[in-house]
Amino acid sequence: NILARIYGKQTQIKAGSYELRDGATPWTLLQKITQGDFQMTEMVFIEGWNFGQMRAALDGHAHVRHDTRDMTDGEIMARLGAPGVPPEGMFFPDTYLFAKGESDLAILARAHRLMNKELESAWESRAPDLPLSSAREALVLASIVEKETGDAKERPLIAGVFVNRLRRGMRLQTDPTVIYGMGERFDGNLRRKDLESDTPFNTYTREGLPPHPIAMPGRAALRAVVSPTQTDALYFVSKGDGTHQFSRSIDDHNRAVARYQKAATRK
Repeated sequence: NILARIYGKQTQIKAGSYELRDGATPWTLLQKITQGDFQMTEMVFIEGWNFGQMRAALDGHAHVRHDTRDMTDGEIMARLGAPGVPPEGMFFPDTYLFAKGESDLAILARAHRLMNKELESAWESRAPDLPLSSAREALVLASIVEKETGDAKERPLIAGVFVNRLRRGMRLQTDPTVIYGMGERFDGNLRRKDLESDTPFNTYTREGLPPHPIAMPGRAALRAVVSPTQTDALYFVSKGDGTHQFSRSIDDHNRAVARYQKAATRK
């Protein structure tokens, strides 16, 4: 502080966490703290995570200041300027660099702003005649595509199937929405009774889209939904290797289901 006053730099000191190496001089330290040469670390939000997983990752990060730990999800969204908006899907999955000691709320704010930017950009470039009335609906569908996709190359095709089903008034009948609606009741196995048990997110029992996203979609999923592959397919089933078999008719689909279920039982 004395050295800073001597050189007239006391107003230029920047808060942060700084790394000092052996042999560092007072002048070296002064340069660091006035130039903002502080240590950076990162927070990674993964595509397909839900908001609970995001909060857990922030809570477990040793170098984050935990300002939101005692806040409800609603209080967090209000602090981000989105009161009453469910937090699910409202943050962009990416790697965020930040100075040690930065607030978790500031990191969430960056992720929230970036999702709004990415969603707006995707929606502006949407294909004509999509059966989606708003960017919000595109975000919901993108979250489903994200959770359904094991192979990134299939995202536009899976989006194309869902778009076809929405156009025809068919229920989406997608397992990830059922799992999300089950919450902590999901034990890793999805049973027929689960598909038949109604929740606001069960797309086997309800038409249209769920009330809000079920996860964080990445850029590829957003782009897939606004520019889906043109396809005649209405159905798909997992092959068990991260990819899917696509079908145009229910008969073809049922044969594919039987084939891959049989293959799964042999493993």
